[in-house]
Amino acid sequence: MHQFDIAAGSKAELYRDLVSALDGLTAGEPDPIANMANAAALIGEYVPDLNWAGFYRLVGDELVLGPFQGKAACIRIALGSGVCGTAAATRATQSVEDVHAFPGHIACDAASASELVVPIVVADRLIGVLDLDSPTPARFDAEDQAGFEALVALLAPRIAG
Repeated sequence: MHQFDIAAGSKAELYRDLVSALDGLTAGEPDPIANMANAAALIGEYVPDLNWAGFYRLVGDELVLGPFQGKAACIRIALGSGVCGTAAATRATQSVEDVHAFPGHIACDAASASELVVPIVVADRLIGVLDLDSPTPARFDAEDQAGFEALVALLAPRIAG
């Protein structure tokens, strides 16, 4: 069992500590599913105001559900569909203040109000996306985006397979 000293202070401290904890959990571990599972568990435990946190992996030409924390979710998402598919197709982080206003939003959990999706790219190859949902509108700001992008930068080569 791992115990982590995750700061309850600023967002910058939270994300710094999460990156450090994730580094300790995944360093030297070659299994991508185990690394995604531990990342989802850390995020789910320590990041406040989320109702879903997890991964979709690129399998063939679609995103397929990977390890997550939260309610049962959509299993397959076409590239370009919804927030996750858009992040994957554009390879650009999508921060959506109101998912109900996002064209083509896929509602896996009706309680979700905002979403942040970070594409995972290694050596110009899309691996998948990190998907974060919140029941609070406009939950994610630039600091959250930077923090999750830092987590993905650390994790990406450790889940590239």
